[in-house]
Amino acid sequence: MTIKEAAAALNAEICQDQFEDVEISGAYTSDLLSDVIAHAKDGGALITIQAHKNTVAVAALVNISVIVICNSRPLTDDMLEAAKDEGIAIIRTKENQFTVSGKLWELIK
Repeated sequence: MTIKEAAAALNAEICQDQFEDVEISGAYTSDLLSDVIAHAKDGGALITIQAHKNTVAVAALVNISVIVICNSRPLTDDMLEAAKDEGIAIIRTKENQFTVSGKLWELIK
């Protein structure tokens, strides 16, 4: 499943659209960025409520393809700009992390 397909299936808004629409190979759910660094896998999605520039830096460090922001959290301009610079998609949904994690798991299992 590609990033755009996942966004459509999750009924999520694509907030940063300057990215390569690659296949999502997995996902990791966490709000603790050091945990993401330690455990997230290359090419996956990060499911979180952490909507700031540091989230993008961590995603770039571990080669995350898409950040899924939950609970309709507001996004900062510097986060969107950093994601654009790194080519990382940002999508946003009104649903919580538990729901998004379950749905994404079903879509890519």
